[in-house]
Parts: sequence; structure tokens; C-alpha cells
Amino acid sequence: MAYKDYYDVLGVSRSSSDADIKTAYRKLAKQFHPDKNAGDASAGEKFKEIGEAYAVLSDPEKRKVYDQFGHTGQVPPGYGGGGGGFQGGDFAGFDASQFSDFFQGLFGSTGGRRPGAGGMGGAGFPGGTQVNLEDLLGGVGGTQGRRFVQNVEGELQVTLAEAFSGSDEVINVDGKRLSLRVPPGTRDGARLRLAGQGPGGGDILLTIRVLEDGRFDLDGDDLTTSAEVPAPVAALGGDITVQTLNGKGKLSVPPGSSGGQRMRLRGQGWPKKEGGRGDLYVRLNITLPKTLTDEEKELYRKLRDLRKEG
Repeated sequence: MAYKDYYDVLGVSRSSSDADIKTAYRKLAKQFHPDKNAGDASAGEKFKEIGEAYAVLSDPEKRKVYDQFGHTGQVPPGYGGGGGGFQGGDFAGFDASQFSDFFQGLFGSTGGRRPGAGGMGGAGFPGGTQVNLEDLLGGVGGTQGRRFVQNVEGELQVTLAEAFSGSDEVINVDGKRLSLRVPPGTRDGARLRLAGQGPGGGDILLTIRVLEDGRFDLDGDDLTTSAEVPAPVAALGGDITVQTLNGKGKLSVPPGSSGGQRMRLRGQGWPKKEGGRGDLYVRLNITLPKTLTDEEKELYRKLRDLRKEG
């Protein structure tokens, strides 16, 4: 029974906080969710592995036991209520019977939930970010046979491009699929309300979390990106094509431009609340060809010699 490094599975350190673990899980779950990877068996296995790691590390007691006894693969008899591990425990909304032999040996094979913890089923965010109902309810679970008017709170992750253009999303709460629209220009921390759609007729309150984008940085109403500029264009001036959030734009590079220089494309930034858009700032990265033809080499030699003479 091979040891499983749950911290490595989620890409977090052993000193990571509960919030860090939840953030890492949601990001990976969205990436590997079966709905986004239809027909990819490896993604399905990865998704299951992520769920198993989160089921352990999101529970303080299970995390403590894992840290202490994980390398042995077995909890000593009498610890934590008996040698059978945590039989009948709540495994963060996952079916523990599908977890690995390592998990079964350490925590037991029963995936049952605490009374009252699963009366309203699991919940998930679209795109694969799975969140159990206790997370959404802030620790207040439902009970089978009874319905409470309860405001459900959670987070919805969207990409920067989705926040910019707006996106149609579907969430699952209490076994129901609910559609919602993320408006264009939505910012990180914005709140969406689905009135009367929560358990017992309560509201669903979602906080929007905009994921980081490797291409763009958002600062207020302005975006910053970078663009490669061939050395001859930087020296002589010319137009280059720049990627924007809603397509491509043309940027006129003046003669004698240098690396790191910032230029502005007006009106290509983030939508403003009062109308219009901010600006897009472009950092210039001067590039040289990795290979040169004989003719290009000769021209560069001439340029070098001319610079020496000058």
C-alpha cells in the first residue's frame, strides 16, 4: 500500500493554511473536472485523487492523523475512537468507498456522513470547482425531512476573460441546476444574489473570484501586458500586433524604442462603472532572431561596423 502525499497532490506545503488548501483544491478541481475533460480517463483519476486529498486535509482531525501516522499507513488501535480509523465520518462530500487503498487503510472504508451533514446533498460550482454544502452554508447543514430557509454563501471562480466579457454559468445546489449570468466587467470580490433559489427559499450569495491571468495584470481600470518587438522594428519604428482581452490591436512602435518601455492603447482596458474603458499598457520586449540567414548576418555586420565608425 503506497504512501500518498496529499500535500503534493494539491501542490501545497505542510504548513499551508486551511484557506490555502481550499483555494488550491478549487483551482485543481475546476481544471480536472470530468465535465471539462470528457473522455479523458487520466483527468478523471486526477480529479478523484484531488478529492481524496482535500477530504483529508480540509478536516483538522483527519489532517492531524495523516500528518502523524500517514507514513505508517495505519492508525494505532484505540486512537481517535478505535483502530478502524474514522468510520462513518464526513469526508467533505466525497464517496470514500472510491478512494485509494491507502485512504481505506488509514481512515476506514465507510463513507457515511454525519447525521444532518448531508441532508441537502452536495453542491458544486461550474467548470469543476467542487464545494461541499457545509462550505457553502458556513457549517450549518440541513437535515433530511426538514427544510430551513437558509442563505447559501459561496465563491464562484471565473477567468479574467470571462469576467471581462461576461459568462453564463451553472451551479448545483441542493440537487438543482441553477443558471446565472456573470455580467461583463465583473471585478474580483463582486457579489451576485440568486433570490429565493437557496434551500427552503433562501438566497444564494456568490462572491466572484477572478483568477489570475498570465497575460494580463489588472490595476483599477487599466490592464498591463507585454509584447515582443523585433529589433529592426524597435530601431526603425513600425506597427506590431498586440493581444487584447477582446481580440487584437495594432500598436505603432516609434523609432529607437527600448526594452521595458511602456506604451498605451487607449480604451483597451477594463470596463468602467461610469461607462467607457480604461487603457491597456504594453511593455515592449525587444527580441533578436535565434537564427540568421547569410544575408541577415551580412546586414548585421554592416550595421555593427557602421556603429563602430559612428
